Amino acid sequence: MNCFSHLLRHSSTLSPLLLFSAASLFFTAASAFGINYGQIANNLPHPEAVVPLVKSIGVTRVKLYDADPRVLKAFANSGVEFIVGVGNEYLSKVRDPKQAQAWVKTNVQPYLPATKITCITLGNEVLTLNDSALSADLLPAMEGIHSALVSLNLDKQVTVTTSHNLAILEVSYPPSAGAFRSDLKQKLACILDFHCKVGSPFSINAYPYFAYKANPKQVPLDFVLFESRSASVDQVSALHYDNMFHAQIDATYSAIERLGYKNVCLQVSETGWPSKGDADEAGATPENARKYNGNLIKLISQKKGTPMRPNLDLDVHVFALFNENQKPGPTSERNFGLFKPDGTPVYNLGFNAKGLLSTNTTGSGGGGSGSGATSSGPPPAAVTGTSSDAYLSITADDAERLPLQGALSILSVMVSAIILVSQL
Repeated sequence: MNCFSHLLRHSSTLSPLLLFSAASLFFTAASAFGINYGQIANNLPHPEAVVPLVKSIGVTRVKLYDADPRVLKAFANSGVEFIVGVGNEYLSKVRDPKQAQAWVKTNVQPYLPATKITCITLGNEVLTLNDSALSADLLPAMEGIHSALVSLNLDKQVTVTTSHNLAILEVSYPPSAGAFRSDLKQKLACILDFHCKVGSPFSINAYPYFAYKANPKQVPLDFVLFESRSASVDQVSALHYDNMFHAQIDATYSAIERLGYKNVCLQVSETGWPSKGDADEAGATPENARKYNGNLIKLISQKKGTPMRPNLDLDVHVFALFNENQKPGPTSERNFGLFKPDGTPVYNLGFNAKGLLSTNTTGSGGGGSGSGATSSGPPPAAVTGTSSDAYLSITADDAERLPLQGALSILSVMVSAIILVSQL
């Protein structure tokens, strides 16, 4: 029985699946293209219907914000790689070796090898939440989950990481001068040491959109949309930058090197652009979203790195697969998706999708950026699909939502962006 007939047979809430085709040479060329699959919505398609959609646009990697068993089962034998998540609210528990092993046995081991789970991300943007207890739990939780993987002989196929907000940077201009916040250097050095030992990536959420939104009169739109016709020169490194995305990544590389770590891989766990926003959310339009994500994916498909790391392919997960109608916050938070819940594109990115289905099966936790969903489920040993409080800050207007130190760091990044683009 194929997945379409299985859907229709076992879910009375679904209308018949509409046939769709995806002639997308544009997307299939981008082999490193990943996507964030958030689910803070009550109108999303069943995960089994999402499988052909994901594969049709050439996506090879998917990042979840939980370990939703429906999704992991649906993508079995699909060849798509998965990052699964442990929410911030469970970090204090999985730092305990027994709890960590129970979590892995429940949420990862049963799905291997059919579902290609390759990474577990612990928490989200923890260090910029100004929660000392949560920050203290982060590294022990990462170590606990890794130790569990080792004990189950899974550490060679599943790595461990955590995603950081760019507010961890104290200096971002020029990119060669990138430096971490002084109050976070010790914690980040310990996390980088962990990455070096286990061979996992250092992950960041990079959003040029928010720099533009905060100061649209001084940040040129073409610079953040990868359409600048001139470049800014880093006077220290002599490297040329024609887009903010590359500058953000290289500033992070510089900050990492400044702590003495030169061989840590960098992963962009989130980046994207909203297609709709409130009146005060400058630039949130379908056309700008199309340009940002389209140009980003073209950049990825060229298999070129940044000016500072030209020989390293960009490892990027676009945010997000679907618009999510239950996310709190400004209108933009609910409009980062490439697709509407029925599977039709929000804007044209070079593929032809005629639709997926018109009703939903989902409303579970685990969601995308900026969600305020809070898990009230069982303890981590039995957790299968949880959401995280940390989603509040992922694509939020950080200057408004982060505590003072984080807001000052965001201000520093914004000022650096203005200085950088003033040279264009």
